[in-house]
Amino acid sequence: MSTPAGFDPRRFKAQERAGFNRIAARYAEGAHLRADLATALLDAAKLAPGQRVLDLASGPGLLAREAAARVAPDGWVLASDIAEGMLAEGAQRAADEGCADTLSFAAADAEHLCLPDASFDRVLAGLALFMFPHPQQALTEMRRVLRPGGRLALSVWGPRDVVPLISRAQDCIARLLPAPKVPRPSVFRFGDADALVSALTTAGFSDLRIEPCRFTCHFADSESYWQAFLDLAGGAAEALSRLPEATQVTLRAAVTGDLEAHRSADGAGYSVDALALVAIAQA
Repeated sequence: MSTPAGFDPRRFKAQERAGFNRIAARYAEGAHLRADLATALLDAAKLAPGQRVLDLASGPGLLAREAAARVAPDGWVLASDIAEGMLAEGAQRAADEGCADTLSFAAADAEHLCLPDASFDRVLAGLALFMFPHPQQALTEMRRVLRPGGRLALSVWGPRDVVPLISRAQDCIARLLPAPKVPRPSVFRFGDADALVSALTTAGFSDLRIEPCRFTCHFADSESYWQAFLDLAGGAAEALSRLPEATQVTLRAAVTGDLEAHRSADGAGYSVDALALVAIAQA
């Protein structure tokens, strides 16, 4: 899958790392908004006691901590991410929850894993594949570290027009700010199930299955929605944080109009839908 002309993968990764380090605690606090998706992915992975699991782009270990509970007492989960602040947040939460014995954290680039071949029974990647500059390379690495017959379970955003959770904020940004000189890879680039199947097949996976996961997020006001978007946006949030305060205020105010179509039936707040695709594949 092609990347925009002039795109610098190293600069992109550095911005993603800085952005996700900035929002580590808030990202973890917003986990309840995506709880249905997390459960769908973990159920699809068919985790069982004794398995070795790699959770890529784990962030603060939202999936990894639940996976650790499912593979205990003799299994083990490795949570990896390029953002060390995210991992530190996850490690602290794991210690507080008492699951540190079956869960480890390590900084790693999903496109260049320093892990042995065929060393994991399961690989998880929640809302991550579209963030990798070279997703095909990341999938090849996932396939490499899985044992024969091992299972990959990942999630990506669906088509843009059915993910207003993200697209409403993006529309507001596109309307009020100049277009970036070098576009970021779209978070919807695997929203077409055929594109996702093609990428997985090219990486050597088989027995593919794609399942939709629909969920709705509820927000008391437009400010809560905007903050939730920033708490998911990583590198984009990092770029927005550098804007003049007046511009940031204008964006927060303007998104209210974009959300009007999602006002809750009782008029109290907003109910914003999202569609994700959960892919399951065998190594």
